[in-house]
Amino acid sequence: MSISVVMATYNGAAFIKEQIDSILSQLPDDSELIISDDGSTDNTIAIIKAYNDPCIRLIQNQQKKGAIGNFENGLQQASGDFIFLADQDDIWLPDKVNTCLQYLTNCDMVVADCSIVNQQLEVIQPSMFSLYQSKPGLIPNFIRNRYVGCCMAFRKDILAIALPFPKHIPQHDIWLGFVTDLFYTSCFIPQKLLLYRRHMGNASVTSQKSPFSLGKKLQFRFNTIRYLPLLLIRKNKHRQS
Repeated sequence: MSISVVMATYNGAAFIKEQIDSILSQLPDDSELIISDDGSTDNTIAIIKAYNDPCIRLIQNQQKKGAIGNFENGLQQASGDFIFLADQDDIWLPDKVNTCLQYLTNCDMVVADCSIVNQQLEVIQPSMFSLYQSKPGLIPNFIRNRYVGCCMAFRKDILAIALPFPKHIPQHDIWLGFVTDLFYTSCFIPQKLLLYRRHMGNASVTSQKSPFSLGKKLQFRFNTIRYLPLLLIRKNKHRQS
């Protein structure tokens, strides 16, 4: 049973050491932390290299890929039986890995609750699940997505269908959740397993009210469901392999 943690970075020097420390402290010896960097111009690379830790695999993109492509790049390199997604600026709480692995014995993807904090780690929202009214299921999550990447861990089998990412998906975590709801099982667990840090430099927005217009939301959903025939083809190929 091996673990791959996939982190996408870009100019994350302000917080990345805290995050890496919180991850490495709970990984088994045979694990890997894959960090895909999208051309950072601050000290991000220097901080990562200073660890000199054999479980860290740093990939430096030659051309900018954007947030979705950067995560895809890391996921394509993952070799573990179980995959954890990580943002560069959060903090994993001490029992995140073990708790997720326990639930992954009975389901294919785990989505854990978390506390939303500010730059100084002061709690803004004690529970993301309460804020989002999070729950599993294809229809609820298609109407309003509750799959947040940094809260997700899943079996590698999901990647056989989810990768490569189609061109026009709205976000990597929305796509992975959609694939899971179609073909696998997910469980949303009540334990708060990380501090989800929100600040002005975040690549994504987490708030009670979506910043996107109705037209944009409809486009996101169309850009997800349009790939259903492709997923069915991939599923059949995976079943036959």
